[in-house]
Amino acid sequence: MRIFRLIILSVLSLSMIITIISLFIPSHIRMSKAIQIHTSKELAMEQIGIPGNWKNWYPEADSSNLFYENNIVKGLILNRAKQRYVIMTGKSEDEVMAVFTLPNKKIQTGWQIIPSTDPNSITVQWYIDFHLHWYPWEKFTSFMFEKIYSPQLQQGLDTLKARLEK
Repeated sequence: MRIFRLIILSVLSLSMIITIISLFIPSHIRMSKAIQIHTSKELAMEQIGIPGNWKNWYPEADSSNLFYENNIVKGLILNRAKQRYVIMTGKSEDEVMAVFTLPNKKIQTGWQIIPSTDPNSITVQWYIDFHLHWYPWEKFTSFMFEKIYSPQLQQGLDTLKARLEK
């Protein structure tokens, strides 16, 4: 009985310590990648700001179907079976906002066009915003986001650059 009580107390103590440590990890994380492209802002916004053009450069979207809302293209259906979509939610002069939709989660994403010191080029920044709950397992898995999402962001930006610099 004494060993059983020691095991229970040890597990509870360890759980509390892990939870307290996880509270120091931020609940909002923004991951981004940027690339300089020798093109005009208008040509870049034509690719980024029109969801029908995302198939040209968005990673693994070349065979994806378009997502329609009220007979207007609003995004891409990345995987219908897994219910993965990318849907544009807003657009301004130099930014396009979208949401990456999963079956149980929506992740904010977007692209910003930043003027460059070179008048013949711009910088395109692709960002993803993660809003985490207080759960320790969710906070600690956020350490893997860079390894999971960074290659996809870089691939998309590289493809966009190659397309715009033709």
